[in-house]
Amino acid sequence: MDLQYKPYRSLLYIPGSRERALEKATELPADGIIFDLEDAVAIDEKANARGLVARTLRERDYGKRGLMVRINGLETEWVMDDLSVICATGPEAILLPKVHDGNDVKWLAGYLDKHANCAGTAIWAMMESPLSILNARDIAASSPRLKGLVVGTNDLVKDLSARHKVDRAPLIPSLSLCLLAARAYGLICVDGVYNAYKDTETLRIMCEQGRDMGFDGKTLIHPAQIEVTNEVFAPSAEEIDLARRQMAAYEEALARGQGLAVLDGNIVENLHIVAAKRLLASADAVEKMAG
Repeated sequence: MDLQYKPYRSLLYIPGSRERALEKATELPADGIIFDLEDAVAIDEKANARGLVARTLRERDYGKRGLMVRINGLETEWVMDDLSVICATGPEAILLPKVHDGNDVKWLAGYLDKHANCAGTAIWAMMESPLSILNARDIAASSPRLKGLVVGTNDLVKDLSARHKVDRAPLIPSLSLCLLAARAYGLICVDGVYNAYKDTETLRIMCEQGRDMGFDGKTLIHPAQIEVTNEVFAPSAEEIDLARRQMAAYEEALARGQGLAVLDGNIVENLHIVAAKRLLASADAVEKMAG
C-alpha cells in the first residue's frame, strides 16, 4: 500500500516509561503509536524508558499499526543514547522533536544512513515552534527519509503567547503553513493534541476542523480519544457512495466522448475523480486496518 493510503487517523502518545501502557497499546484501535522518550518521561526515567521501548519494539506485536519513537531533541544530552539504543531495533520511524530547519532532519538522516538496522527507518518531524513553521518548506524538502509532519500545538501556543481556543483561530496560520508544506512535498500531516481527554465533544469539533482543513489525522494523549478521532477522520458512508457514483458517471461520460459529467446537479471532471480515487483508497485502508 502506498504510504499516503496507510491510515494515520489516530496517533497515540505512550510514555516510554509506562510498561503497562505499552502492553495495553497492543489492543487499542489507534492507527499508530508514538513511543515517547521526550516530554512524557521524567529526567530520572530517561534511561529506563529507552531500554523499555527498545525491548517492547523487539518483543511485542502491534499488528498493522504504524510505530514511531519520539526521541529527545538534538540539543539534549539524551539524544545520542536514545539513537544508539533505539536504532539497534531497526525502528519503523523516528519522530524528531524541536525541529528548527531542514538541517536538523538532514543530520538525523545522515546518522540513520550509517546504521544498517535503520535502512528502512523513516523520519517524522515535530513542527512546534515559530521557527519550524516559518521553515516548513525547508523541512518538508529536507530528506527522502522524511515521511510526515506532526504539529505540536501546545508548544506553538506557548511560544506564540496565544490562547487555547475551541476554534483554534490563533493557530490557523501555523496549521495551514505546515499543511501546505506537507502537501507540496507529498508528506503525511498530523494535527496536534487536545489536552482535555474527557471532553470528547470539543475533541470532535477539533477533529472535524482538522479533517476539513486536510489533515490526515490527529495525535492523541489518551485512549479515550481514539474512537471519536477514528470516526471523524474516516471517509463516511455518504462520501464513499458519492465517490463511487462520481466515478461511474464520469466513465459513462467518457464512453460518450465527453470530458465531463453531471451528477446531482454538479459538474464532475477529472480532478473530482482523482479525489474520489484517493478517498476510496483511504476507505479501503481503514477497512483493512479494522480487519
